[in-house]
Amino acid sequence: MNATTPWSVAQTEGAALSTRKGDLARLLPLVGPLFLIVIWDLVVRFGLIKAILLPPPTDTIATLILGMLGGPLLYDFWVTLYRTLVAFGIAVLLGMPLGIALGSNERAYRSVEFVIDFFRSTPASALIPLFLLIFGTSDVNKIAIACFGAWLLVVFNCAYGVINARKQRIAAAKVMGASRWQIFKDVLVWESLQASFVGLRSAVSMALVIVVVAEMFIGSESGLGHKIINAQQVMNTKMMYAAIMSAGILGYALNVAFLALERKIVHWSGR
Repeated sequence: MNATTPWSVAQTEGAALSTRKGDLARLLPLVGPLFLIVIWDLVVRFGLIKAILLPPPTDTIATLILGMLGGPLLYDFWVTLYRTLVAFGIAVLLGMPLGIALGSNERAYRSVEFVIDFFRSTPASALIPLFLLIFGTSDVNKIAIACFGAWLLVVFNCAYGVINARKQRIAAAKVMGASRWQIFKDVLVWESLQASFVGLRSAVSMALVIVVVAEMFIGSESGLGHKIINAQQVMNTKMMYAAIMSAGILGYALNVAFLALERKIVHWSGR
């Protein structure tokens, strides 16, 4: 017969308490959304905002679910995702090599720093008329302007990461006889990854924002931006809010995916 000691009882209770705390910690991310839904429901229920302007959350969520399960939202969701990923992919292919090259030559970066900062600080939506003149109202226009906005962020962050690579690691590589090319590919590129991933996450969010705005105002017949503005014009507020929520879900999912990728690749977190 096994004897139960106070120590073993304390260990069991401690393990159970840790398990309960872990379960509660996993539920914490749900608190904010649930609180928002409750406030939303109370605002509509007590008539603070008319239901025609702000439908009940249950109706909106039902519209979102039905729309994403083969309904009218699903196609527009995939169109926006496609445009965003194409624009982002081109921005990365063109921006990362340029950013790393500029960062490895500080004089070269300083010579174009004003131009990069100027366009990075200019709202991309302000350039829509210019891109309309160049590309017309085709799909290329939406992808091109989103690519431009994302490309600037990729270039800036990659260059910043290389410029601010820790000097002691570069010095250590030189002491060990590494060539300039070896220092570039084995030290500078890896040292820049953390800042580069910050740029990538910002760039994919920027690409999504610009694509949705372009879909609203540049003769689009599909996409979440088109769905939002079209639903607003016909006062289909349930669909409008459902489309807004689906755009938010898409942005959140892309951010989470890049955070997971960053943890996997930049596992040392820059330390």
